Amino acid sequence: MSFCVFVALLFGALCVCSRVQAHIDISVVACQTGDIYPEAEEELDGDELMYIDFKKKDWVGTMPDFLQQWSGENIVTGALANYEVCKNNLNVSIEVEKLPEEIDPPQATIYPRNDVLLGERNILICFVNNFFPPPVKVKWTKNDVEVTEGVTLSRYYPNKDFTFRQYSTVPITPQEGDVYSCTVEHKGLPEPETRLWEPEIQEVLDIRKTIFCGIGLTLGLLGVGVGTFFLIKGNNCN
Repeated sequence: MSFCVFVALLFGALCVCSRVQAHIDISVVACQTGDIYPEAEEELDGDELMYIDFKKKDWVGTMPDFLQQWSGENIVTGALANYEVCKNNLNVSIEVEKLPEEIDPPQATIYPRNDVLLGERNILICFVNNFFPPPVKVKWTKNDVEVTEGVTLSRYYPNKDFTFRQYSTVPITPQEGDVYSCTVEHKGLPEPETRLWEPEIQEVLDIRKTIFCGIGLTLGLLGVGVGTFFLIKGNNCN
């Protein structure tokens, strides 16, 4: 969208044209049946600005301090009011419309945060996406033994299609032969879904072989060059 501002300068006129960039501001308040805390958050162009901690009845900013210019009290009051509206609408839908519950099973992906080096600390991330309703349960194992120390599970975040996403992490120090797994449970899955991950040792070995091969080839060519030089030098002396 474009607009023009005309400013009179003596006997002339100056036309200043500016293009207004569109932004997407999403405010979410989600509720559901069961003993699960509601969700409320504010996003701008896909970046979370803040969320409501319903246990403490307080808001938590997730952007730098200099960007947090709003009134926390008004945000919390509005979120609590919208939550009551959400619960009322949900009860009406259940009692009157008898709508079947929509269920979308999650899709899980497991990957390391940083490049993997044997014996060096890293973090594995299990990204659970496109599920409805929340939440999901995530379990980690290392070599078929459950891991609980250091495991984290994020809040669930809304997607644009009204499904949700969630992240779980576990700290690792990968060794050769280790096998990690992330198991996800959700009412949309007939049985828990497991994703496996193990260090890609073969690729590291292949890179080392390539480096050693290159060094050997370089030294070989250098030796041939030096030998040829002295051979020619010797012939000239004769």
